[in-house]
Amino acid sequence: MAKEKEPDPGFDPADMKRRALAAWYRGGEQDQPNDDDSGLEVQNGLHYVVLRNNLRIVLAVYRIRGDGSLKRMRRPPKSITP
Repeated sequence: MAKEKEPDPGFDPADMKRRALAAWYRGGEQDQPNDDDSGLEVQNGLHYVVLRNNLRIVLAVYRIRGDGSLKRMRRPPKSITP
């Protein structure tokens, strides 16, 4: 198992979460992400913003690219889903 890296100091986790939520709502999705259960996760050295509802079901996963942009994952890593 790969050792997880610390979050990259080049970006603000709160800002990434805010941007992921904005992308979620721009997409016209119906379910509401829960602010407390959503957040930044690191898997195999890659950074993701995971949006979950109040039942902790994963609604969307956005990968944080090296340039700070977000990319919505069609198939999130299996290690992220509960």
